[in-house]
Amino acid sequence: MDFVRINGVLLAYRLTGPATAPVLALVNSLGTDARIWDGVIERLSADYCLLSYDKRGHGISDTPPGDYTLDDHVDDLLGLLDHLGIGQLALAGVSVGGLIAQGLALRAPERLSALVLCDTAASIGDAASWNARIDTVNTQGLGAIADLVMQRWFSPRFRQAHPDELAGWRNLFLRSDAAGYAATCATLRDTDLRTQIGAIATPTLVVAGEDDLSTPVELVRSCADAIAGSHFHILPETGHLPSIEQPGALARLIDRFLKETIHG
Repeated sequence: MDFVRINGVLLAYRLTGPATAPVLALVNSLGTDARIWDGVIERLSADYCLLSYDKRGHGISDTPPGDYTLDDHVDDLLGLLDHLGIGQLALAGVSVGGLIAQGLALRAPERLSALVLCDTAASIGDAASWNARIDTVNTQGLGAIADLVMQRWFSPRFRQAHPDELAGWRNLFLRSDAAGYAATCATLRDTDLRTQIGAIATPTLVVAGEDDLSTPVELVRSCADAIAGSHFHILPETGHLPSIEQPGALARLIDRFLKETIHG
C-alpha cells in the first residue's frame, strides 16, 4: 500500500497492473477494505491498471471524527485520482462504494468512461434502521452485529461451503474501526440519489447477487432501471460481495463490459 493525505485525511491505496493500461478504480463496501477486490484484481491486472484504496474510516486509512457525507467520500476519491494524475477511468463500486461511484458519475461525468455498480442502489435502507445500527455499534461495538452482517453479506451456499473463509471475513469486519463504520452508516442514512441518477449518461453495468440480503435483487434492479441504457446482470447463488464469492464471474462481466464500452 501507498499513502497520501487528501483533504487532510490519510488514504491508503495501491496500483496494480500496467501503468499504460486503461484505469479501473474499485471502491469497497461498508466494514471492509481494499482486500475484498483481490480476486478481481488478480484476474484483471494483465489488461488494466487497477486502483484500489481504503476509503476514510476503513482499513488503514484515517478515521476523521464526525459523520461522513457522500460528498466527503467523492472529494476523497477525486483528490486521490488528481494526485495520481488519472484523468479518465472506469469506476466500480460495491454497496456504499457503489453510492460513491454514483456520486462521482453525477458530479464529474467527464472523468468516467464506464461505471460498474455492484449490489447497490440510489438509496439503501432508511434513517431509522441506520440510526439503530449506529447506536448499537457506538454502545456495544461491531461484535454485536457481526453474525447478522455475515448473514447479509454472504449467500447460504458460501457460508456452508467455506466456513474458514467466512471466519476470516468476519475477523476483518470485527477489526474494522467502529467509529469509521458508524460514520459511514451516516453516509448511507443521509444519501438518496433516486431523483438524480436518471441524469447518469455514463455506460453502466449493474450487478446483483441473487442471495443478497443487504441490497436485494429488486432494489438493485431499480438502480439499473433508472439509468438509461444500463446493463443488468444477476449472479446466481451470490450474496452482497460478489468480488469475494464470485471473483471470476464478476471479473469476466467487468472485462467484457469494459472491452465493449471502451474499445467498441
